[in-house]
Amino acid sequence: MNPDASRLWRAPRWALSVLLACLAMVGPFSIDTYLPAFSGIASALNATPVQMQQTLSAYLLGFAFMNLFHGALSDCFGRRPVVLIGLGIFTLASVGCAIASSIGQLVFWRTVQGMSAGAGIVVSRAIIRDMFPPADAQRVMSQVTLFFGVAPAIAPMVGGFLFVHADWHSIFWFLTAVGGALLVSNWRLLPETLHPTLVQPFHVGALMREYWRLCSSPKFMMLVLASGIPFNGMFLYVLATPVFLGEHLHFAPQQFFWFFLCSIGGIMAGAAVSGRLAGKMSPQRQIMRGFRIMFAVSVANISLNLFAPLSAFWALPMVGLFAFGWAMMVPVVTLLVLDQVPERRGMASSLQACIGSAANGLVAGVLVPLVMHSTLALACTSAALMLVGLFAWYGVRRSVVS
Repeated sequence: MNPDASRLWRAPRWALSVLLACLAMVGPFSIDTYLPAFSGIASALNATPVQMQQTLSAYLLGFAFMNLFHGALSDCFGRRPVVLIGLGIFTLASVGCAIASSIGQLVFWRTVQGMSAGAGIVVSRAIIRDMFPPADAQRVMSQVTLFFGVAPAIAPMVGGFLFVHADWHSIFWFLTAVGGALLVSNWRLLPETLHPTLVQPFHVGALMREYWRLCSSPKFMMLVLASGIPFNGMFLYVLATPVFLGEHLHFAPQQFFWFFLCSIGGIMAGAAVSGRLAGKMSPQRQIMRGFRIMFAVSVANISLNLFAPLSAFWALPMVGLFAFGWAMMVPVVTLLVLDQVPERRGMASSLQACIGSAANGLVAGVLVPLVMHSTLALACTSAALMLVGLFAWYGVRRSVVS
């Protein structure tokens, strides 16, 4: 923790949470806003469904690749410069998406968007740990998750409205405005939270050795898998929304927001519970409680898909309850990840985000096209992804201090 933290931010703690949540929401906002316009973009650019799916996977893979470096660069050059440069590039990439005239151009600019959008979420985690001791950091991380949850709930409504009343280009002009507003607000408000004594020298060889040290640490990698892979049990449905909602549940684009209200409502409720439990319950108990909820929901989801007629009245709440369990445990696991290397929290956040985003990209590019046309396959794949995280947590839980 930065010993000067109390002087760096004098406003209420919730105000910093909002600022950091806005940084963290850039990534998911860039995904959810344009999902209702999938069919319209495909028609306008003469793109196939597989090509449109690649606009998601290209974004996510670009996000994963640069996430490997955002945090490490912030350890060397400071948190503030990395955030501001990332927001600037994101804004320019959004302009590129808005004026794209072919699917190839859109995929390219989506890749650039992904490469820049990760700066906010990666560096914001390190900033939280720079500014707060463990229990307070968990509360702030939960508040960030809670506020961050509002954006994906609003995004599809905004995207659907813009698509219906304007055209798909307006969605990316909107993202341009979001990027510009965040760039200005962070330029004016965000302090530099990395203490001068913790600044790391920039040497490529040393960075690679540190990355290897983290990647070869079973405890670190198990914690990363426990925090990141279960998220895909919910994100699988987000990525499949054009088919899951449009083909299976027969929703119109303007109705997509019901799905996001359920999923993001679950995230917000889980984050709120996590914040209330900070300092009152051991990390192991809180994490296991979240996994138990996700496990029970997964079993119920598979059973309903097997034996009940498909209905939005139970399909959407299943996703929301799964999200609740994930959000209840992920702030705790994320802080455990960062505290494995206190002197390199930016790098730890980078590697965590990179692995999680690489998993997101593989899910988007490989799993979703394979399973999105069957609701039972979606439910089984979601459960399998949750089990990967659960087994990873079981492998490391005894070595985590209560």
